[in-house]
Amino acid sequence: MANLKEVRNRIASVTSTQQITSAMKMVSAAKLRRAQDAITQMRPYAQKLKEILTNLSASVDSSEGGEYSVQREPKKVLVVAITSNRGLAGAFNTNILKLSRALVHEKYQKQNDAGNVKVISIGKKASEFFSRNKYSAVSSHNEVYDGLSFDKIAVIAENIMVAFKRHEFDRVEIVYNRFKNAAVQLPTSEQLLPVLPPENDIKGKKANSIDYIFEPNQETIVRELIPKSLKIQLYKAVLDSHAAEHGARMTAMNKATDNARDLIKELKLSYNKARQAAITNEILEIVGGAEALNG
Repeated sequence: MANLKEVRNRIASVTSTQQITSAMKMVSAAKLRRAQDAITQMRPYAQKLKEILTNLSASVDSSEGGEYSVQREPKKVLVVAITSNRGLAGAFNTNILKLSRALVHEKYQKQNDAGNVKVISIGKKASEFFSRNKYSAVSSHNEVYDGLSFDKIAVIAENIMVAFKRHEFDRVEIVYNRFKNAAVQLPTSEQLLPVLPPENDIKGKKANSIDYIFEPNQETIVRELIPKSLKIQLYKAVLDSHAAEHGARMTAMNKATDNARDLIKELKLSYNKARQAAITNEILEIVGGAEALNG
């Protein structure tokens, strides 16, 4: 009977867990809808602005605002890792931390050996990982998800741009999960600074090179547009990661709920088998005792 009690307690525990995971799945589904709408509306604007930024940066010099497109040897590198503040989202955070680690120890191994690779964490999970593994962290921003807005991300982007202009870093890369759908998140690494020049097509011409007419003048447009575009690119990455987080958590909680349901079935089957065996043993004991009395 002690065995029956243990199985009964475990059934109650798994049932309670199933209720929690089911509730978390519903909450993530509701948040995912809002986050998905935000990133799908932002992407076309960010993509077009990035194209304009690429063409503008290729046509101006550093005195006019092209300091963000100056290609320098990457002796000093900054890696911006974007994770979440919470777990229970499958491999969502682990994939970003693995990709960040690969960037530091493989792609920029020479710079890392010289102590010239710094990190910025957006999200508690990245902050804890970098602190635990003693990475050289510039700052951590766990508060951005407490009311996610462009203004909060713009402050972070502004600090990064100022550091790049001061030659504190020669290259800035952001690592984040790109949202594809609720079940698929793509770990992505993108170069934020310096701004990459337009890609060349097969004939050697610039694929997206466009001759713009500037009003009021080129210097003013570049001075205003390039910093704003860089802030938008970082904000888009955070929105992508935010939507991907809810998609990953919804998928993980859905799988956890299904697993709990299957486990409850197995436990109930085991419970019924053990209960039937106990009843059979009791009947045998009664019959045996009755025969002993008759004998």
